[in-house]
Amino acid sequence: MSDLAAAAEQALLACRQKGVALAVAESCTSGLVMAALGAVPGASDVLLGGVVAYANPVKTSLLEVPAGTLDAHGAVSRETARAMASGARRRFAAGLAVSVTGIAGPGGGSAEKPPGTVWLGWSTPEDEDAVLWRFSGGRQAVREAAALEALGIIRRAALQMPA
Repeated sequence: MSDLAAAAEQALLACRQKGVALAVAESCTSGLVMAALGAVPGASDVLLGGVVAYANPVKTSLLEVPAGTLDAHGAVSRETARAMASGARRRFAAGLAVSVTGIAGPGGGSAEKPPGTVWLGWSTPEDEDAVLWRFSGGRQAVREAAALEALGIIRRAALQMPA
């Protein structure tokens, strides 16, 4: 079993244990988190859905990320990751949502935000935040590492939720 498959099983188990419905918002992982979760038999008992939002207008229209947030902080930022998670939680009426936004590379980066820069966000009724990661390796390695961390966030956030 791959690391992603094992992490997806653990994330879904934590959601089941707490009775929490899950939603996902992804950019640079382009659906890798949803694919890992959806590959687990029985995922539909807690997995509601997700949005892959590469373009800023999609982040704004489907996830309700304020245009001002994108203008002020950019798509790859703590503020945007938090807004994506919050928007996904509202859109799907979920108890927990996770988001991934970053620069998988090899291009598209800057001195401030080089390839491998990824923000992972989460939103629950009690808590909302995002954490910065700097992954190394090629595009696929960055995507897989980000997806793996997102699955870990789901597990940890679910386990911290009240039953």
